[in-house]
Amino acid sequence: MPLQIIRNDITKVSADAIVNTANPKVAVGKGTDFSVYTAAGWDRLLEERRKIGEMTPGQAAATPAFDLDARYIIHTVGPAWQDGEHGEKEAVAKCYRNSLAIAAELGCGSIAFPMISTGTYGFPKDEALKIAVAEISEFLMDHDMDVFIVVFDKLAFEISGKLFSDIEEYISDHYVEQAHGEQRKAAAGYLSGLSNEEHFPQEAPAEKGSLKEYDDGDFEVIYDDELTGPIIAKTMQKPVTGAVEEEAPLFPSEVNIDDFLKKMDKSFSDYLFDLIDRSGMKDPDVYKKANIDRKLFSKIRSNPDYRPSKRTAVALAIALELNLDETLDLLKKVGYTLSDSDIFDLIIRFFIERGEYDINEINCALYKYDQPLLGA
Repeated sequence: MPLQIIRNDITKVSADAIVNTANPKVAVGKGTDFSVYTAAGWDRLLEERRKIGEMTPGQAAATPAFDLDARYIIHTVGPAWQDGEHGEKEAVAKCYRNSLAIAAELGCGSIAFPMISTGTYGFPKDEALKIAVAEISEFLMDHDMDVFIVVFDKLAFEISGKLFSDIEEYISDHYVEQAHGEQRKAAAGYLSGLSNEEHFPQEAPAEKGSLKEYDDGDFEVIYDDELTGPIIAKTMQKPVTGAVEEEAPLFPSEVNIDDFLKKMDKSFSDYLFDLIDRSGMKDPDVYKKANIDRKLFSKIRSNPDYRPSKRTAVALAIALELNLDETLDLLKKVGYTLSDSDIFDLIIRFFIERGEYDINEINCALYKYDQPLLGA
């Protein structure tokens, strides 16, 4: 996955380059800077830092990583937050931009960033995250590199208050667990007032119905918990009477199974690449926007029977900017759906219904809710 958000101590992350939020002077600072010097080895690292000299906000420079599990440390100086009107945002953007450029020049395949300037420098965490994601996303459209945003703890990570409140409201409005409770209460109350003469055939014993709940959240009021009894209500709709019809056999005897299989819908892979052709997008644009690597995308293209994970399938739908119905159609090809009883699914639905398809912004929201991220 090209961009990942992980919770860790950055000095323990294995990557070709580790980014250090450096002291502008040739001295060891607090926070990440102190941790990096301690893990890498003070004497040798400080000697290399002296060769760089004083640095200005947004500047970046590389040294060996010494005892870290990395090849390089890229030192960059973040700005101290004043009011957002003194070039702080552009300076943070330059920290990411210049660090990524150096990593590319050094031939790095991976780089790990802390949340620059959000500690003692007081840069607002949601603004810093937005800038980081924007700069990294733009870089990854033209480069193949694994990029990690390393969060030491949840307090170091925030999405915008407006986005968070909108997602909270959406989840509250749609999450079905609460609704199920209300449906159960309403159904129980409804059953208590049923008239046997009105709602049960005379040949059925004069007993009250009971409530049966199914995995998909539907409810049926049935007689004696047996499907052979008369249905009198389903999902709290107006009661109906009548015997349950027998299900038709999956393969009628007169149908040859080979003929039946020939009528199967297109595979996920075939359907996906039809959508890509219709979109006019190139393969690299799709897998980069989907936050998946080239090898996985090639596997999907070359193997019509390949069954991706749900996260990968959703990521491809996001990359193609499919609407909700189109996304559900794509997911159905590999047996997935988006429900109203799963936080991950609701967050995906939230962004799709708003027509917002920035996968990295979606991943930030998923991370905030401790959900798996989109991509490989």
